[in-house]
Amino acid sequence: MNAFIVYAHHEPTSFTAALRNAAIDALVADGHRVDLSDLYAMRFDPVSDRRNFTTSCDEWRLDQQREEKHASTRRGFAADLAPEMDKLRRCDLLMLHFPIWWLGMPAILKGWIDRVFAVGVAYGGGRYFESGVMRGKRAMCVVTTGGPAEDYDGTGKYDTMERVLYPLHRGVLEFTGFEVLPPFVVYGPQRTNDDERAQALRRMRLTARALAAKDVGADLYA
Repeated sequence: MNAFIVYAHHEPTSFTAALRNAAIDALVADGHRVDLSDLYAMRFDPVSDRRNFTTSCDEWRLDQQREEKHASTRRGFAADLAPEMDKLRRCDLLMLHFPIWWLGMPAILKGWIDRVFAVGVAYGGGRYFESGVMRGKRAMCVVTTGGPAEDYDGTGKYDTMERVLYPLHRGVLEFTGFEVLPPFVVYGPQRTNDDERAQALRRMRLTARALAAKDVGADLYA
């Protein structure tokens, strides 16, 4: 299996990083290939404009989708995008590791999606949802929060995590054809003790191994 982990956290000692490392260790130990994009370490540029392209079909007006379609038929994507697109095409499993900030993803990850999920690469030509370019692939979000689980039970401060992630799950991943798996969530890791964090890392390793075996049980998310 080819796994592609996209990691978006600026602090190498964060619990998000620990979850990423646990997933990689489990997958590699079972003999799977893992591609990693550490967006902050890469200094990935999240701004999407003409810098995305080495080709141009209209030098006077930037029609983003038209330029993406043009570039996709001429190998015209910028040098920082082409390898990311190759990893996306190659993967069987996409894992997005990030903290929830302001009920969304970090800007650097949103910019990565804006630039990498281009027409002709991730969608286009009537290929979306059930007929999407990424059909046959699976995706999972691995997220951490600042607040405790009760903040995300749908009755208090925020909606459920499934609703918080709906724009990403439905509007990006399912739209492009991915089978979206339930998110792996660690609520308020800074509020938990060492044993609880160790248990979360164990669950991450077990989940990664189950994903590779295509046998994810609900108990792994408990």
